[in-house]
Amino acid sequence: MEFMIAYCGLVCDSCPIHLATLEKNQAKRCTRRELIAIQCSKLYGMKLQLKDITDCDGCRTNTGRLFSGSSKCEIRKCASLKNIRNCAYCHAYACGMLKNLFSQDPGAQDRLEEIRNRTKK
Repeated sequence: MEFMIAYCGLVCDSCPIHLATLEKNQAKRCTRRELIAIQCSKLYGMKLQLKDITDCDGCRTNTGRLFSGSSKCEIRKCASLKNIRNCAYCHAYACGMLKNLFSQDPGAQDRLEEIRNRTKK
């Protein structure tokens, strides 16, 4: 099964922000977004308010629905400018920005490494 992978290797399909975007029930959607703001504050030191948790169809989307944090993401900007599918395809892999992310989410590194290994064959 293929997952929607962000440039950096995070899985969009399991992202709480993306799941909140897909939620049809407005009350549940609001509750999810409140929890996301709390999580982002605790885990990443981000001071987000409910209004900051915007709809997101993944950082590689062309729909215009992009999480406010993703619109400021330097990894996203870099990969988008290079017009690559994700960072696994970058000639500068793994750059300092990615290494910083990998220290917070080693699963992202595992996913990108798997992609790199598949494309070498």
